Amino acid sequence: MTFNKTVFIPVDPDAAFALITEPERLRRWKAVAARVDLRVGGDYRWTVTPGHSAMGSFTEIEPGKRIVYTWGWEGDAGLPPGASTVTVNLEAVEGGTTVQLIHEGLTEQQEAGHAEGWNHFLERLVLLATNGDAGPDEWAAAPDPIDELSSAEASLAVAQRVLRRLKDSDLGVATPCEDFTVDALLDHLFGSIASIGKALGVAVADQPSATPEARIADAAQTTLEAFRARGTEGTLDMGFAELPATLVANILNLELLVHAWDFATATGQELSVSPVLSDYVLGLARNTISPQMRGKSFAAETLVDESAASMERLVAFTGRQVAGL
Repeated sequence: MTFNKTVFIPVDPDAAFALITEPERLRRWKAVAARVDLRVGGDYRWTVTPGHSAMGSFTEIEPGKRIVYTWGWEGDAGLPPGASTVTVNLEAVEGGTTVQLIHEGLTEQQEAGHAEGWNHFLERLVLLATNGDAGPDEWAAAPDPIDELSSAEASLAVAQRVLRRLKDSDLGVATPCEDFTVDALLDHLFGSIASIGKALGVAVADQPSATPEARIADAAQTTLEAFRARGTEGTLDMGFAELPATLVANILNLELLVHAWDFATATGQELSVSPVLSDYVLGLARNTISPQMRGKSFAAETLVDESAASMERLVAFTGRQVAGL
């Protein structure tokens, strides 16, 4: 079975090629996290939605015209990486570019599922190219089923939208995270992600000159991919202590989601978080932040109304003051 669909986007073919190949652009319409080695024989890994990562390798590349890559799902015996083929043809037309996507090598059932996915994401591609923003992806908001790693991927999606909107003038602004400006909190968040990556056995490259979104997203992609490969069994040597891997995953969730709230609050952004995600991460926080950590890594829990949403209860549990309460 083959899926075949063509859409029009109002950008030239080179810009269209960037949208379908560059990680920073893929994250805006198609992927929560993306790693791309853009060369014939190079591979890619895209976390399309939390808990679901597509993998494959590039077989043909014609910048501005065409790209062909193998496709499959990490951990899926029914359609493993390399089991099918995606071809994207770009053609310049008046006012923009047509994007034809052909997905071959699928069973009838796989074609039906992938058709739903490709229709969803191609619609988001058109929105991005037309409006400059595809909006938050509802498919990334609430993992089902949810676990420590899929929730971390969903938390990354939330953080990226906030980081994407940061301006240079925001960097010196104070945040709700005591004694941290936006710029200092970016350094702290990168350091936390990199230290977890190191414990997982990977080197997380820093890109201080990159945009805040790219700097954190690329670091998180490396760390989360390594965590997926390792799993959450056993312990990890964090340098200062040997910790259960599940606890380290909990910490990664808190770093991404709570600091997303910090950045949003500091810069006056609206934060959109699914209650499914904030409820789950609140539960992780309660299993992670012990009384002994209060006054050191975390301030004392602040009070909120019993009717407060779970995101407000989460940040209050970490010692932050919720506005208006």
